[in-house]
Order: sequence, then C-alpha cells, then structure tokens
Amino acid sequence: MAAHPAAPSATHRVNGAPAWGLALALVCGLGGGLGAGTSAWAGAQAEEPLANAVRTALSAAVGNKAPPVPVFADAAQRQQYEQWVLKAEQRLLKREPNEMVRRELLQTIWYEAKRARLEPTLVLGLIEVESGFRQHAISVAGARGLMQVMPFWARLIGTGDAGVLFHKQTNIRFGCVILRHYLDIEKGNMFLALGRYNGSRGRAEYPNLVNAAWNRWERHLQTSQLAQAEGGALNR
Repeated sequence: MAAHPAAPSATHRVNGAPAWGLALALVCGLGGGLGAGTSAWAGAQAEEPLANAVRTALSAAVGNKAPPVPVFADAAQRQQYEQWVLKAEQRLLKREPNEMVRRELLQTIWYEAKRARLEPTLVLGLIEVESGFRQHAISVAGARGLMQVMPFWARLIGTGDAGVLFHKQTNIRFGCVILRHYLDIEKGNMFLALGRYNGSRGRAEYPNLVNAAWNRWERHLQTSQLAQAEGGALNR
C-alpha cells in the first residue's frame, strides 16, 4: 500500500502542479464559498479492469455495514474531533441550515476519510468541487451523488444497484475507497490520483480545483483554531 500523503499546509500544491487552480476556481464560482452550481463537475472515472484480489478488497471495503460512528482512544482524541466538527460546520452553515444534518454529514466524511487513510479536509474539498455538497447531483457523464461516483463502480465492487450512490454514507464510502485505490495505483501521487478520479489523468485543471478547495478548508480550520486560542488567552 502506498504511504498516506502528509497533511497539507495552508498553501500546499498538488505534487508541484501549476498553482493557477485557485484562479480557475474563482472563475468557476468555487472560490471563497460553497455556492452550488447548476451541474456537477463533468469528469468521470474511467472503467478499468481490476485484478481479482483488488476487486475483492474494494468490495469488502465498501460492503462493510458499520455505521460511521467514530471511536476514540481517549478523551483528548474525542475533544479534537468535536472541535473539528464545530469549526468545519461553520463553512457548511449556508449550504445546510439543519444542524443535525450538518453534523451527520461531517461525521460521515470524517469517519470514511480516516477509514480510507485520507485527510477529511481533502474529502471536503473534493465534494465541494464535485457536487457543491448536493446529495442528488448528477453530472453530464452520469456520475452520482456527493463524491460523483460513476455507476459502473456499483457493478464492479457493489451490489449492482447504482441507486445506492445517492445515499450519503454509501456515496462517501465509495468515493473514499476509490480515491484511496487510485492513490495506491499512483504510489501516493495526489496529482495523478485526483486526475484519475476525474477521468482527466495528467491534466492540471481538476487537481488544481480540488487543491484550491482543500486549501480553503485547511485555512478556515486553522483560522478558527487561532481565533479560539486568542479568545482563550484574552479570557485568562
């Protein structure tokens, strides 16, 4: 298995790719907010032959019926997670006013990202680009749901029912498992893995869009943490 890429800084780039993704994101209406577009990102994962061992492993990964309930080693880990949710949901407030739905979504994203050895902020950025956080989004290529999973994946490693890709946890689980699979294929190269996820391997547009969104989530969480620390210092 490829080593898990290190968590990005607030100004990280995707494996040295040109850093014009943020400008392109602004043009596309993705920079600075979470506004939903009229359609989902048009790229699509390409169907590729899978070795039997790989198919079996991926099927087991998506078939695990465990609910997305985080388990913590100690109270400090739980507190860290709860603070992450509080900070992250501030950016989702305009997209989803219902607190219960917001928290359920963030819990699922955190759980499935960690399960697949991905950064939760990467998954948030990818969802922002792919679907604008619209659960029932469909791209012109036919990709479905929050993480825009192509229906053929339900046949290859699921039950064959592509309708389940509109279920939040199922879609996020498929998306995280697929992205981890692509990262393993590309030996940890995030730029190539994101391109493969979008069906545009080797082109910079999509990886840069996700990279820019990933950066925004990282900056928001870091800024929130700094403000919280400064507020605590003033209160002492």
